[in-house]
Amino acid sequence: MRPVVGIPVSLDARGRLRGGRATLFSDRAYARAVAACGGAPVLLPTDAPERAADVIAHVDALLLPGGDDFPPARARADYPDGVFELADPEQVAFDAALLRASLAAAMPTLGICYGMQLMALEAGGALHAHLPVDAPSEVAHGGGGAPPAVHAIAIEAASRLARAARADAARVESRHHQGVADPGRWRVAAHAPDGLIEAIEAPDAPFAIGVQWHPEGLAGEADGALLRAFVAAAAERAASARGARPRGAAR
Repeated sequence: MRPVVGIPVSLDARGRLRGGRATLFSDRAYARAVAACGGAPVLLPTDAPERAADVIAHVDALLLPGGDDFPPARARADYPDGVFELADPEQVAFDAALLRASLAAAMPTLGICYGMQLMALEAGGALHAHLPVDAPSEVAHGGGGAPPAVHAIAIEAASRLARAARADAARVESRHHQGVADPGRWRVAAHAPDGLIEAIEAPDAPFAIGVQWHPEGLAGEADGALLRAFVAAAAERAASARGARPRGAAR
């Protein structure tokens, strides 16, 4: 039996996708990547935060995908008009509750882009609201209307991420204009050449990693290794819960 990986969806409550309707949606690349690596992806519709623990009880791992923006902590006159496409507050509240429930259950947890930023905020950290203004750099990170970018990252050798990705460096695809300025209680696991935090991880959890780039495209060796390690951790947790050896996870 393949391990079940829960993937929360995005919420469009403002009728941007279909006028007059609240719509739930997801980039299918996340589900495809989980399936390609041996997992059984299950989409988690936005629900009330108080039901998050019940939802988490039905999955073996949580993947927090990319999404829209978080509001700036403070207003700045030099932020361009229209640069922020804010995630729906109802979705953020549910995603945050899922994250707390997952970590409390010591469940394998992987945050991607928005997912990593949410991890940092939930751990008492802070974000760069708009990188071109808050942390100008010659390294292109994409997002905010800019095309996707590919750049190098350096991975901390002693990190859980280095073991999972089987690498101490990689080239990754980025699509973000926000970034983690302060990881809070998380440990930094990777940097871009300009010093921007590219990955964080919980120092005391079996598998709790956030990455700023988009590994779901499985474009590089480190991307595939990271997703396979995540699904393998989910399989091990499922097997432990069922009293059986892990099955179905690609290694």
